[in-house]
Amino acid sequence: MWKRDLCLLIVGFQTFLGGGQSPLLAAGMNSLHLEFDKPLTTVAYLVGGFMLALGTGSVFASPTAILYGKRFVYLMGILIFFVGSIVAGAAKSFGALMAGRIITGFGASPTESLPSATIAEIYFAHERAYRVGIYTMLMLGGKNIIPLLSGLVFESLDRHWLFWILAMFLGMNLLLTFFFVPETFWERSPTPNKRSLEETEAAHNVANYNPPERRPNAFALHRATTDNVLEVESLSSSVVNTSRIAPSAQVEAPVAITEPPPPEHTPAAPKPYWKSLAIFDGRHTIDSWWMVALRPFFLYTYPSVLFGSFIYSLAVVWLIVISETIAEIFHGEAYGYTQQTIGLFYISPFIGGILGSMCTGLISDRLSRYLVSKNHGIYEPEFRLIMMIPATFFISFGLIGYGWSAQAEDMWAGPVIFFGCLSFGSSMASTTAITFTVDSYKMFAAEALVSFNFLKNFLGFIFSIFNNAAYSARGGRNIFIAYGMVQLFVSLFGIPLYIYGKKLRSWTDRREILRRLYHEDNVPVTNSFDGSHTDTEEEADDSHTEAGIEDEAKSESTPGPSPDATIQKEN
Repeated sequence: MWKRDLCLLIVGFQTFLGGGQSPLLAAGMNSLHLEFDKPLTTVAYLVGGFMLALGTGSVFASPTAILYGKRFVYLMGILIFFVGSIVAGAAKSFGALMAGRIITGFGASPTESLPSATIAEIYFAHERAYRVGIYTMLMLGGKNIIPLLSGLVFESLDRHWLFWILAMFLGMNLLLTFFFVPETFWERSPTPNKRSLEETEAAHNVANYNPPERRPNAFALHRATTDNVLEVESLSSSVVNTSRIAPSAQVEAPVAITEPPPPEHTPAAPKPYWKSLAIFDGRHTIDSWWMVALRPFFLYTYPSVLFGSFIYSLAVVWLIVISETIAEIFHGEAYGYTQQTIGLFYISPFIGGILGSMCTGLISDRLSRYLVSKNHGIYEPEFRLIMMIPATFFISFGLIGYGWSAQAEDMWAGPVIFFGCLSFGSSMASTTAITFTVDSYKMFAAEALVSFNFLKNFLGFIFSIFNNAAYSARGGRNIFIAYGMVQLFVSLFGIPLYIYGKKLRSWTDRREILRRLYHEDNVPVTNSFDGSHTDTEEEADDSHTEAGIEDEAKSESTPGPSPDATIQKEN
């Protein structure tokens, strides 16, 4: 377990660094405005350009990770991130700084699109929400704590040191990733367990059992001429019934069906540590790169993924919207705070983000288990959507309160507290969106995160174009009330999704929308069982089908990790 948690923390720290790049310059927007003699709307493009590169990079990072492994993509991403930080640190013009920001956007993209898929590969279902909460806390924590630290750097040093310090941390994390983050991909082919093999053998030894002529991976059936007696064995291999069968006129000789004992399954030993340091471990799928790259865009036709993408995107975009205007509000004549003080305002959203992630992870798991017990042991991914009720309230309340109090020039505590409420709700919403989507379509976890981040970064770029101008023209109260209403409107779609989610997942299962984007020999097998699955006590692997809803109680085999998996799952 400690190896998996260490892997999560290292990847999470990289996410922390990448997540903090969007608001990195928040406290120093006015300084950059004066240094480069550019309007604030143009300076905001340093945020929009980074986010556009972040979204575009995810489109390249995800298919490459699916084909060649996440370890390679993580390492290459950190290396590109490191180079971009050096370019930005050495930049002396607005164009050079923009180039550095774009490079860092490409480098940071793997830590936005891949960690949730990594979590799905190394943790059981009942462990995921808490770990996704940790990942979300680190990602949103980066968006809150790094601006706090950058305010200190702007005040005490200069903007160049922002990127020099960032490069130091990236170099350290590059080494940690190389030595302690192995490839987490493992082959999900079912491996029969002892009980299912015995049950299958007993089922085969019943009267009038006629095996098909061609049965792949089946044990050989031997025919022997004996007395016309058919023995049916129990799971303990003791004879429980012997019956006489009258010979038929059409049968020349009586036949007894017997089977040899099933071969014993012995899991192979895990890789030696030195082999886990390899950057490549082979190609993981026969699908072509472009087919994998198009899947995130086709996933927008899945209602659950589309809803989750908008919820996740808006939850993060609202924090970025504030980062683009916070210096304009509090560094101006109305408040006149220093850059260091503006950075300290991010303590409130940092605390809110931590509390939101912890509450969502713990409450969501317990609430889901309670609803499973009330639903006759059947788990539905829609149970996660209940957490959208408090998330929507805190986001809308925080947005409206922040804009209203800032325009009214209330004392600093008012906007800062509302900022913390917004961060609390954003953390709840983003965690809920990720867990709901991963539970619904676990096999598309990596592609779904690309769908999330592409939409988030696209919306972030769009907002960066008009946000500052709209704030100056219409005032904080009107613009943030509009933002709060947008959040409320989008969240309301969770109601029909909660009611009809099972039918919609069953529809996507039957339509097989992504089938054309798989090689003909690699089409995923789907089996929705009416869109639900049984929540067993062991949850041995909880591998979901395309609809993420396999009935484990009816399963005759338990998927297990391949011999090459470095991080072994523990019961």
